[in-house]
Amino acid sequence: MDQQQICAEMDRVRDDYRDLLDNATVAELRKPSDGTKWNNEQLLFHMLFGYLLVRNLRILVWGFSRLPEGTSRRFAGLLNAGTRPFHVVNYVGSLFGARTLGFARMERLMDRVLSDLQQSVRAQSERALDRGMHFPSGWDPYFKDYMTLRDIYHYPTQHYQHHRRQLTLERARG
Repeated sequence: MDQQQICAEMDRVRDDYRDLLDNATVAELRKPSDGTKWNNEQLLFHMLFGYLLVRNLRILVWGFSRLPEGTSRRFAGLLNAGTRPFHVVNYVGSLFGARTLGFARMERLMDRVLSDLQQSVRAQSERALDRGMHFPSGWDPYFKDYMTLRDIYHYPTQHYQHHRRQLTLERARG
């Protein structure tokens, strides 16, 4: 996947996220999602969180990709050992994220983080995009044992699409 494709994916997500939030009723947002313990509101925050996470992951890849490979392998092993606490924090954070931010701020934050990530991916050389590190594959089904920076920029859209299918909003089903 090249920089242009990654940026185009993010443009589609921006439009879709805005559409979902702008057209959902409060009652729909409070309905349970399909296949998670979150309601639609909480799941929409979690979908945003995937993009927020990438802002930090790209810095980790930048640093660890310059160290001996065994360093990131050991780091990923350490993080994998903390998978259970990670899932608890991930779950609880999404319980309160949407209520704390509110829908308008969630929408603005998604716009801002996507713009920042698009600017960042465009600034990367092909060589930089191909640098990578080992990841805690137990943390997310879209984390692979080894991921490049290119993979990291693509990851949140995979995560977004996965969870979008779990929304029970009328707009998401239509």
